[in-house]
Amino acid sequence: MPKTVYDILIIGSGPAGAVTARFAAKQGLKVLLVDKRQELGAPIQCSGAVSRHALEEALVTPDPEFIHEAIFGFNIFNQEGQNTVIDYRSIKPDEYGAGEGKNPLGYVVDRRRFDRYLMTQAERAGAEVWLKTEGLGFTRTADGLCEVRLQRFNRLVVVKARVLVGADGLQSQVGKWAGLRTHIPLRNLAGCLQFIVDQVETNGLLEIITGHRWAPGGYAWVFPKGNGYTEIGLGVIGTMTTRNAQWHLDKFIRQSFFKERFKHARILEIQGGGVPLAAPLRTQYSDNLLLVGDAARHVNPITGGGIHTALNSGRIAGEFLGQLIQSGQAPNRENLKGYQDRWLEEGGNKIWQLYGEKSAIFRVKDIAQRDEMLYQTMSGYFSPHSPYKKI
Repeated sequence: MPKTVYDILIIGSGPAGAVTARFAAKQGLKVLLVDKRQELGAPIQCSGAVSRHALEEALVTPDPEFIHEAIFGFNIFNQEGQNTVIDYRSIKPDEYGAGEGKNPLGYVVDRRRFDRYLMTQAERAGAEVWLKTEGLGFTRTADGLCEVRLQRFNRLVVVKARVLVGADGLQSQVGKWAGLRTHIPLRNLAGCLQFIVDQVETNGLLEIITGHRWAPGGYAWVFPKGNGYTEIGLGVIGTMTTRNAQWHLDKFIRQSFFKERFKHARILEIQGGGVPLAAPLRTQYSDNLLLVGDAARHVNPITGGGIHTALNSGRIAGEFLGQLIQSGQAPNRENLKGYQDRWLEEGGNKIWQLYGEKSAIFRVKDIAQRDEMLYQTMSGYFSPHSPYKKI
């Protein structure tokens, strides 16, 4: 029989898993955080933009250790090059800017360093971390707990826990172990690719380019990365094009209204992966188990942004589990439903609203009309009058 018993075992040490671990450990819970990778933050799949208030909500202090560049607003383009500038340095000059007493709207972060920073925070709060450890399955036990089978450095280890948290990303295997429907249809999965380049000027704004011509089903972006580097990327929906993301990105760089600006760019690194644009899972919990972050599809369906939503769900899960376990309540399905209820109250309902807006846009068959709707929706979303926080 396994000897070690943890209150919480978390599989996946990205932002959602690490923040869950930190908030739970701070409440005195015995927490084990495992990840199959041997290097956190790798591979990098997409851009690392995150708002300042998202860090504040998760009690993460902005640190030069992981910040590439401060962001002060947005420049949203349609496919013809018409644009809407939303620069908070001009909109609220007393609050936003680079001067003393002023703040940025957000940051572009180094994902490797950011993920390591979050994991270090979790360790300092008391969580135990095992890298190069893969989850193989779990079994509920008669005493109301669960046994989780892990492969650590090619050795089978069985760990007993009260709650297993799946923070294992897209199409969560942990969720599938519990019978949760984590499969994502291809129509709701964006293939993303970005180049890290130099010799492309930026001005502290996140630039977003909409339109079917450049990114069918998604959008292109140009994000400052600091020290003269820039992220140029895009995401496309596979069911809306016969070409892959690389073909579309090459076309965007060579033919778009940005082409003169890109003509001296040198590609230094290539990053890519999948981003879920599906609705959040309707059920994100089971007996002795719950899901956070990408595993629960906590992703902004309009922007594809996942860092803010991961930090938010990790905080909610860590706080909720701390309260549940310390109160002596059983970690069964009925009680763990409270996590999802709290997540809905603290931002999940707005993600559902955004999913409804996105679905309405892509039900439109006329491409020109759909492109205009997406451009207007993006511009409205990032405006200071938007009902949504910039996630």
